[in-house]
Amino acid sequence: MNNVICCKCVRCGREYPAAPDITTCECGGILDVVYDYEYIKTKLSRSALADDPDPTMWRYRALLPIEEDTVPQGLRVGGSPLYKADSLARELGVKALYIKDDGINPTSSLKDRASAMAVTKAVEAGYHTIACSSTGNAASSLAGNAAKAGLSTYIFVPDRAPKGKIAQLMMFGANLTAVRGSYEETFELSKKAIDKYGWYNRNAAINPYLSEGKKTVAHEIIEQLGFRAPDYVAASVGDGCTIAGVYKGLYDMYMVGLTDRIPRLISVQAAGCCPINTAVVTGEPWQPQEENTYADSIAVGVPRNADKAIKAIRDSGGICVNVTDDEIREAQRYLAKNAGVFGEPAGVTATAGLLKLSREGKLDPDAAIVSIVTGNGLKDIESAIKNCGAPVSCGNDLAEFESKFGLA
Repeated sequence: MNNVICCKCVRCGREYPAAPDITTCECGGILDVVYDYEYIKTKLSRSALADDPDPTMWRYRALLPIEEDTVPQGLRVGGSPLYKADSLARELGVKALYIKDDGINPTSSLKDRASAMAVTKAVEAGYHTIACSSTGNAASSLAGNAAKAGLSTYIFVPDRAPKGKIAQLMMFGANLTAVRGSYEETFELSKKAIDKYGWYNRNAAINPYLSEGKKTVAHEIIEQLGFRAPDYVAASVGDGCTIAGVYKGLYDMYMVGLTDRIPRLISVQAAGCCPINTAVVTGEPWQPQEENTYADSIAVGVPRNADKAIKAIRDSGGICVNVTDDEIREAQRYLAKNAGVFGEPAGVTATAGLLKLSREGKLDPDAAIVSIVTGNGLKDIESAIKNCGAPVSCGNDLAEFESKFGLA
């Protein structure tokens, strides 16, 4: 790969050749892909993007770790809308607010970006089977993208995973195991099976290429804003892979001269499970926490990508905010009613953080902010129904209907 220099450990700094199936450093640290940005500048420009008809994440392949002759695998991922939400901006008291709705991806989550990269690298490396552990979204996105690429999948999820995600997995033909235990226990079982059977490893903190797929959401944000960086980008945080990827994408666009600065990150975690934010705020090493939140996609008490995430938040001069489950429920209703975007609980957590920061008077009134919605609300329909309540029940009678709504 002419655009890639090496993979480098974020803990000890050791460098490795960027093999398609590389995992972690010998010291146990996670790896980061290091790019030759001077070379990439000869391949990528505003005019090159303007002339590129490809609307998917692969329009940024000059910034992605794949061979030049590799054919991208998986579903049609990326090109999600960025909505300008003027009424929400007024409510928050900021200059501009944009909602990046990544729930419109093929399996309805941002994780499709990582899974499309995973199956592409698996095929590049000659694998026929790919596996992962997940709280739900990574699993369903892997199953769908792998089905399109003709790969077999073995997937491990906690047995608390929402039925919508389980249904996707089963329909995509995954070999699915619902683990009686926490996400940490689920991860450990997947690791044992992957090590024993030699499957391609899609686990985000083990595989350095996953956050490289996720970072394309930030590439799109910068391009969709006319290459003008916002002041802040807000993201919900679980294992840390997404926010690390967002920062890497913003950093990429800055390093190749497609924007003039890197926005500050707003890291939003559930108050019942916030090991990454706690580490950033206290300055202490992160510590495991209980998974006490109904937002299953970010209920990660032992984050596997904490090192990259913490560094990303600090390097951007970022802000950390923790929100309660009730604040997440409020944001889910608020975003749907006022912006027409239906996100799952973890998907709207970033917006919940913005609402909380606004109430506390901590948002700059001159700021332009992007809030990323990472998953569609249909992923967890039971939580949504509990949140919004039951519909009005009425017989086939106009008078009854009018009385129900106070129209008579």
